[in-house]
Amino acid sequence: MKKLLKRLTAVVMTAMMVALLASCTPESPAKDPIVEITLVLDWTPNTNHTGFYVALEKGYFEEEGLKVNIVQPPEDGATMMVASGQAQFGIDFQDYLPPVFTSEEEIPVTAVAALIQHNTSGIISLKEDGIDSPKGLEGKNYATWDLPIEKAMMQNIVEADGGDFSKVNLIPEYVENEPAALQQDIDAIWVYYAWGGISCKQAGLDTNMIYFKDITPEFDYYSPVIIANNNFLSENPKAAKGFLNATKRGYEDAINNPDEAAEILCKQVPELDPELVKESQEWISEQYKADVDRWGYIDQTRWDAFFKWLSDNDLSEEIPAGYGFTNDYLPE
Repeated sequence: MKKLLKRLTAVVMTAMMVALLASCTPESPAKDPIVEITLVLDWTPNTNHTGFYVALEKGYFEEEGLKVNIVQPPEDGATMMVASGQAQFGIDFQDYLPPVFTSEEEIPVTAVAALIQHNTSGIISLKEDGIDSPKGLEGKNYATWDLPIEKAMMQNIVEADGGDFSKVNLIPEYVENEPAALQQDIDAIWVYYAWGGISCKQAGLDTNMIYFKDITPEFDYYSPVIIANNNFLSENPKAAKGFLNATKRGYEDAINNPDEAAEILCKQVPELDPELVKESQEWISEQYKADVDRWGYIDQTRWDAFFKWLSDNDLSEEIPAGYGFTNDYLPE
């Protein structure tokens, strides 16, 4: 009987100790649920977007508790998809945003990061055509998108160089193959050098490139930028910051190792031309941060200067200083 009582006592004491320990052990904190994010591009994937694919490949988004889906834009563009909440983030260009920011109907998007620090677009032409400055466009065929801001910028740089814009032959044409167009009936095309310019170089063409920012300082605007849905930003600040932190890591990897980044982009988007991607990546990796220390930073002075130029030239309603962008979600 004594042995039985001892065993029962031991069992009861053990149970009490287990219960006591259990009550003193803190519960493991519940993990935050995975946040699913859709990023809509501005165009087909290219080296403007490499950092996203690097972050995806290396699991940086997962480390932030995010599941990111990268999609291509619908016909009405990335901004409307972001504004509607179908995508939380998207890619657009500062020169396309004025109608968004001045619309009578509120379009809830904000630029939250610059993918490229300076405007790398300009006018490319064959060197043999002698268009080594904007005035040289007189009498030449320029492929125009027939957009008011585009044509106003073209007029500005031609006249700033002492030329007569009325003497430029505007040929409405959407060019998809720059090397082919320059060898046919088009003398000059607006391109972003990292893609259109490099493709001409790889085709063996000897070209001139005139950068808009080198002619008119106000044209050194942000192109492209990451935009975000305003409601998502206010309701999910942690996820928004996590998305940009992972993206920053992807772009900084591309800066530090462009060859690896090019391989990752081609792996993620196998239909791309590896040689074009490699050379483009080498060139553009130096443009992601350029002369700033903080990836994605948008300078208000430059942001405002372009919008002021637009309103001064009756191309847009006035946009208040500092409106439409924020650096608040960027990692330090």
